[in-house]
Amino acid sequence: MRTSTGNREQQATEPAESLRRQSNLGVEGKTAVVIGGTLGLGRALALGLARAGADVVATSRRAERVETVATEIEALGRRTVRVVTDVSDRSTIENACDKVVAAFGRVDILINSAGLTRKIPTLDCSEETWNLIMDVNLGGTLRACQVFGKVMLSQGDGCIVNIASLATFVAFSEVAAYGASKAAVGALTRSLAVEWADRGIRVNAIAPGIFPTDLNRAILEGPRGLELLQRTPIGRFGKEEELVGAAVYLCSAASSFTTGQIVVVDGGYLASGVNQ
Repeated sequence: MRTSTGNREQQATEPAESLRRQSNLGVEGKTAVVIGGTLGLGRALALGLARAGADVVATSRRAERVETVATEIEALGRRTVRVVTDVSDRSTIENACDKVVAAFGRVDILINSAGLTRKIPTLDCSEETWNLIMDVNLGGTLRACQVFGKVMLSQGDGCIVNIASLATFVAFSEVAAYGASKAAVGALTRSLAVEWADRGIRVNAIAPGIFPTDLNRAILEGPRGLELLQRTPIGRFGKEEELVGAAVYLCSAASSFTTGQIVVVDGGYLASGVNQ
């Protein structure tokens, strides 16, 4: 008897599904909050976690973007909450946390993806600009870790993933404030991982390489983009969905012994010396 195409496909996927379950590489039934989750890489991570089985709350400053991504999450069959946050305003983060806990009873995953950069010569960078970038990238990450971390500590478990950067490790011309903030995000990640490890909370970070988004596409089309491409051994920039696997791993039980780490997803950029 011939096996139908449908049956062959089912037989092929069953071992992979069984292996995934055995390795605990999944986030089914978990509640995730993605701050800065309505645009660019944050949106990709929010939708990726939803596809992996989590209920996801994607939040940012703009209500219309929150609504759009919430609708996309629901279309994937997952639950969500519509709530706006501004990482510079602790009260909005606290409000979001209260609403998530009221809706789902707990928070299992926090991803901090809100960020800001300015390309400007350092001598021309005003204290106002410096403080703004530090407040959003570092202060915002700290506020969210404090607010949602308090809930996780009361639960006795939870997972936090901060978004670092290649600038956490190496310097890029004329973005000193951004680089300093992202280096500090790496330090904060390690500090919280050590402080909270024995209380059931894992804290890690992802450092994306070059991923074209609406925020950086114009820059990548110029000379800076060409240099970045030449320094990426894989020979192309990343695709947003290529960041999801690292996030799912770090948010799953498969990484239960992994904390205080910065996972780099960069096409080989940091490993590279001379590529020609």
